[in-house]
Amino acid sequence: MTMVAREMKLQWIVLALFMVLSKWHHCAAVDQLVPCYFIFGDSLADNGNNNNLQTLAKVDYAPYGVDFRYGPTGRFCNGRTIVDIIAEILGFHNYIPPFATAQEADILSGLNYASGAAGIRDETGQELGQRIPLNKQLRNHQITVSRLIEIIGNDESTALYLSKCLYSVGMGSNDYINNYFLPQYYPSSHEYTLEQFTGLLVDQYKQQLRTLYDYGARKIAVFGLGQLGCTPDAIQTYGTHGSACVVIMNNASQLFNSRLKPVVDQLNEDLTDAKFIYIDFYGISGDNGFEVDNIGCCQVAEGGLCNPDKPPCPNRTEYVFWDSFHPTDAYNVFLAERSYSASNDLDAYPFDIRNLVSLNQGVAASK
Repeated sequence: MTMVAREMKLQWIVLALFMVLSKWHHCAAVDQLVPCYFIFGDSLADNGNNNNLQTLAKVDYAPYGVDFRYGPTGRFCNGRTIVDIIAEILGFHNYIPPFATAQEADILSGLNYASGAAGIRDETGQELGQRIPLNKQLRNHQITVSRLIEIIGNDESTALYLSKCLYSVGMGSNDYINNYFLPQYYPSSHEYTLEQFTGLLVDQYKQQLRTLYDYGARKIAVFGLGQLGCTPDAIQTYGTHGSACVVIMNNASQLFNSRLKPVVDQLNEDLTDAKFIYIDFYGISGDNGFEVDNIGCCQVAEGGLCNPDKPPCPNRTEYVFWDSFHPTDAYNVFLAERSYSASNDLDAYPFDIRNLVSLNQGVAASK
């Protein structure tokens, strides 16, 4: 190939790339409220990252996905997860793909790193097999950022691009369910009081959120813990002793959340070109109006996940729980809508996701 031919070919490649990016940018500007959405979390957000892992914490089989247009995908739900619905509200035409199977073309719109049984602590969930702890999810995101720099062309433009994206992080449930409250597998409850363990957990979480900032995140929604003591598994395993839920597990949720909210304040004070918000899943969960909130919709096996191919309940929109741990599609809609657009001042702090995505980069907002 001659020098002229090579130059012409290069020009055509550059022109084609420009047209693709221009078209994508136009669509994002018109239809999407943010150019990309990056998701970190556990089984409440996992959409297939665990499918090829050696683990008991995966659900790539029916009846999971019975109400999802793509069938069983690895989502721990009959339909959509909370983050799926948030992506819909944000205007994405496709769901954010899992990191495990994402293609190069997917990166610009964001990726989902969430993993069932994963925790803030690396050892959390290990009794179930392989999983992707938050530290590993962050390393996976670092790989993504490196690829974005190659695609976009330089560090500065990539940083500007990422600053406009939404990030959500929801971790901590498994650090109690599959760590602290499993003394037969983990020494944590023997080594620490609940207060001490929670303090260590939140301190580590704070550093992980700072790492996410170091990788370019500037609009970060942090989900608090829900009512861990009200899951069907908790009620069946520990009993309620006359209460509606397992008190000690709900106490753990409240303690964690009470320590997490000041972390959001501290991060906002220290990192003034970013904005962190806190979503109060615990408070939102207590005001749901669903008919059935103490048993799951599907027939569960030992371990609390649905029995393969067994028919679930027909009235799924009336249930909070799909299996013994995870919400139904209908309940996820309720949680996602309240997270995106708070119905009161307690749902989100200092404001909700709707206000977070509307912020101009680099401009700190106040409530």
